[in-house]
Amino acid sequence: MTWQPNKLERERLDKLERLQQNGIDPFPGAVARTHTIEQAVAAFKVQEENTAASSADPAAPLMVSVCGRIRSIRTGGKVCFADLEDGTGRVQLFIRVDAVGEARYEMFRRDLDLFDYLQVDGQMMRTRSGEISVGVNQLKVLAKSLSPLPVVKTAEVDGQTVTYGAFSDTEERFRQRYADLASNAEVREIFRKRARTASAVREFLDGEGFLEVETPILQPIYGGAAARPFTTFHNQLNQSLFLRISFELYLKRLLVGMYDSVYEIGRDFRNEGVSFKHNPEFTMLEWYKAYVDYTYSMTLCERLLSFVAQKVNGSTQISYDGNLIELAPPWRRWRLRDAIREMSGIDYVEHPTAEQLEKAMREKGIELPPELPWGKLIEKLLGDFVEPTLIQPTIIYDYPRDISPFAKSVPGDPMHVQRFEFYISGMEMGNAFTELNDPLDQEQRFVEINKLFAEQEDDAAPLDEDYLRAMRYGMPPNSGVGIGIDRLVMLLTDRHSIREVLLYPHLRDKGRDEETEG
Repeated sequence: MTWQPNKLERERLDKLERLQQNGIDPFPGAVARTHTIEQAVAAFKVQEENTAASSADPAAPLMVSVCGRIRSIRTGGKVCFADLEDGTGRVQLFIRVDAVGEARYEMFRRDLDLFDYLQVDGQMMRTRSGEISVGVNQLKVLAKSLSPLPVVKTAEVDGQTVTYGAFSDTEERFRQRYADLASNAEVREIFRKRARTASAVREFLDGEGFLEVETPILQPIYGGAAARPFTTFHNQLNQSLFLRISFELYLKRLLVGMYDSVYEIGRDFRNEGVSFKHNPEFTMLEWYKAYVDYTYSMTLCERLLSFVAQKVNGSTQISYDGNLIELAPPWRRWRLRDAIREMSGIDYVEHPTAEQLEKAMREKGIELPPELPWGKLIEKLLGDFVEPTLIQPTIIYDYPRDISPFAKSVPGDPMHVQRFEFYISGMEMGNAFTELNDPLDQEQRFVEINKLFAEQEDDAAPLDEDYLRAMRYGMPPNSGVGIGIDRLVMLLTDRHSIREVLLYPHLRDKGRDEETEG
């Protein structure tokens, strides 16, 4: 649809035309910036300190050329003040008609608007009020803003008071993320922290001797999780392909190839519902290390999150949802059976079939959909009775074999496997196993889990013959971990919706019915 400018936009178009008529290019290509605003202010403060500490003559004026958006304009007769902001900070502009010339001064007053991009050359100084400023000698328009950004306002979001642009609704912030970022320094900081989070994860794992690798996003057979994939088609190969739902099986193939410790940070894709903690595409960290079991991975998870929090926020303590949370080791470790028994009063081991466990749960007044398998009933108990209580970091370990097809059995306990999940503020943050390395056992698990899911008309990955072939060459004992980067960023930035920490979250088409959340 062709753009239909409103009244304010038409006024800006008129100013654009006037600039062009006066021989000014409103969108030039060449820029001659010498400093970011942050660098300019910092250099000026250093100069002031050196001057104050020295008995020598004052240093020569600090001349800078800085660029950014105009964030405020305060006009006067012969003097104007403005605030200029770039991605690093904000500085006041001190603009005098006798310094820039009458033509440029009038251009600034008459034809420039809030949010226009500007380059200014001048001398760093302090005004009489003591504010660090640029005494402007030259002005250059870099980009004319034809649509004004939303006005900033304070609003209640997820029970918090947050400063946001005045979009008509919260969803518009995500649809126009560029305007959201341009309007709100607080939002920009979220994504700086996201970048620092990924960097800190890499720094930690690289320091532990892990090798970062990349595995296929387009896969002929999807696997590593129970989820519905996105399907696509390769025309040249005449082949259906799937966007990966997990890195797991490809990463573990590399252990067969004699890499002892590997990890990947990247996107997974699952064709499922959306919610405050689910998006169809999301960022995962997965690692696999040979010659260790899940107890090693428990300790590594504790150390990793503590390290990342320290790097990103400067402390192992974080505030999330009104709670002060300590991420430093050691974390609480709680066997799944004990946790469910203590919190629900049901010992699922005493009810070893789905029918028996369902009966025990209904007797407790728990509402259930019909014909859930035994393992899914246990997941229901965990989700309803245990997860909401896990505010401080807690490792829940030893899961039923039925819902953990890739984990080794607990020695002497064929009902459970060596798997753990860790929770913070009632939210699952990671999933880990002592991985199966017996190809015959793994093939039988594939068959069993696919049969179980087929009976329930649920999603299960197809049997991966190539992965089994890789295992038959010999796979070392190992442990693997998967951690959701998006949820980790939510935790470190005190955000309660995954959309807040994704630059471009998936949204329904405008005008359609509300999307189903789940």
